[in-house]
Amino acid sequence: MSGISRRGLIAATAGTLALPGLAAAQTQMAIATGTTGGVYYPLGGALANYLSRGIPGMSATAEVTGGSVANFQLLGAGRVGMVFGQVDAAVDGLRGAGPFRGRAVAARAIAVLYTNRMQVVTTAASGIRTMADLRGKRVSTGAPGSATELFAFRVIAAAGLDRERDFRARERLSPAESTNAIRDGKLDAYFFVSGVPTSAITDLAATPGTQIVLVDHADLHQRIVAENGPVYFPEVIPANTYPGQARDNQQLSVANILAVREDMPVEMVTNILRVTWENREDWARVHAEARNFTLAAQKTAAAGIPWHPAAEAFWRAAGATLA
Repeated sequence: MSGISRRGLIAATAGTLALPGLAAAQTQMAIATGTTGGVYYPLGGALANYLSRGIPGMSATAEVTGGSVANFQLLGAGRVGMVFGQVDAAVDGLRGAGPFRGRAVAARAIAVLYTNRMQVVTTAASGIRTMADLRGKRVSTGAPGSATELFAFRVIAAAGLDRERDFRARERLSPAESTNAIRDGKLDAYFFVSGVPTSAITDLAATPGTQIVLVDHADLHQRIVAENGPVYFPEVIPANTYPGQARDNQQLSVANILAVREDMPVEMVTNILRVTWENREDWARVHAEARNFTLAAQKTAAAGIPWHPAAEAFWRAAGATLA
């Protein structure tokens, strides 16, 4: 996985102009997305197509990754040009905190996308109905390097559970792997933060003889915010968002952003946003969450990290207040 062409420096990734004599057709950019069972990957694949068609000489590709934490680490290392990511991971990266300790990432927001919902997924057969019921169970807290893992650890701690001692087993699986493990009787519950609906949970819910349960945890909001700052907020996943989901799920959410390095050239950021904004209606047909990519969503507080100057100028010119 690389954000840098073998034939020269890539402006979109390294923040410098291409070497003299390189044709525009040699410009390549890797977009870090997430696992194939989530929302980032299909949106990233479509975005790569829009950019490749809409920016002369651009060749963009969507890369499968572990998720937000891995994405910002890749961005900091200059291995990708743009990332999908959760605001909590972006803030930790900018501060050099948590998994980014000693390796701060000079990331800048270019767009606020949609809300990621923390989904604590289990089945009626497991007997799990509350966070406390997870004690002694087999759980997955998300793939290594994912924002699911980062967020899950915070929810678990706020619920008064110890992630190392209070579970019969704790796995680090992708959502698709977690769904298969529940089907095979090897797992009782898993955490996954994503847009809704997401294919891995839909697949579990559609399994014959399976009744899914989404565990409420919105009551942990104040405890989590007090410890980690105001990047999380309570929301509801309405009943029947997934097949057989019998009731509303009271859960916690975090915003998603598109981010680049602070040194990405102004013209490149402007072109990326122009093409993305022009294709927003088609993007919403790729996944329903892209309908939430709106002018009203472009808020400085929601972005979590500073705007890239070109993005701030773009959104103000488009009519966003950013306040």
